[in-house]
Amino acid sequence: MIRIVIAEDQRMLLGALGSLLDLEDDMEVVGKASNGEEVLELVKEKKPDVCIMDIEMPVKNGLDAAEQLKDDPCKVIILTTFARSGYFQRARNAEVSGYLLKDSPSEELANSIRVIMDGRRVYAPELIDMAYSGENESPLTEREEQVIQLIADGKTTKEIAGELHLTNGTVRNYVSIILDKLGVSNRIEAISRIKEKGWLK
Repeated sequence: MIRIVIAEDQRMLLGALGSLLDLEDDMEVVGKASNGEEVLELVKEKKPDVCIMDIEMPVKNGLDAAEQLKDDPCKVIILTTFARSGYFQRARNAEVSGYLLKDSPSEELANSIRVIMDGRRVYAPELIDMAYSGENESPLTEREEQVIQLIADGKTTKEIAGELHLTNGTVRNYVSIILDKLGVSNRIEAISRIKEKGWLK
């Protein structure tokens, strides 16, 4: 019997997923969570074979939780609405066993779980195409990504300068380059653009 834990913050979807997987003869849903913190506790407590997680959840998102489960024997499957290369790259770095999209047919999820239990990885075809075409890759350098991350964390120019050991003027230059590269006119739009693309770590 394949023991499964599901993490999804939309209750109706969480219930539906649980019911669908429980209908499979070789699967049993042993726990349900509504955020990344809860799922880490459940994995520790229930020791499931597979953990299916959404990405955008409160308290701790699915990618942060997946990174913490990297060395756990439990196999992680990301199940999300978002086909974003930034998210996919982070999921691959966390060595998840699967990255599937919510609009896939339900039987595909059960089949993917079986394939993953055989030791293979399963990724939605759209993501593989995107990863190999280089489409949707972040145009920002590593330093620019550090700056935008700190902006997203609510830091001021002065605080960013202090943290990265730069002058205020250099930080302002980085900010204007970032806005230019992202094709936006202010910091709020920049944060929303990189979140939408899945480039924010």
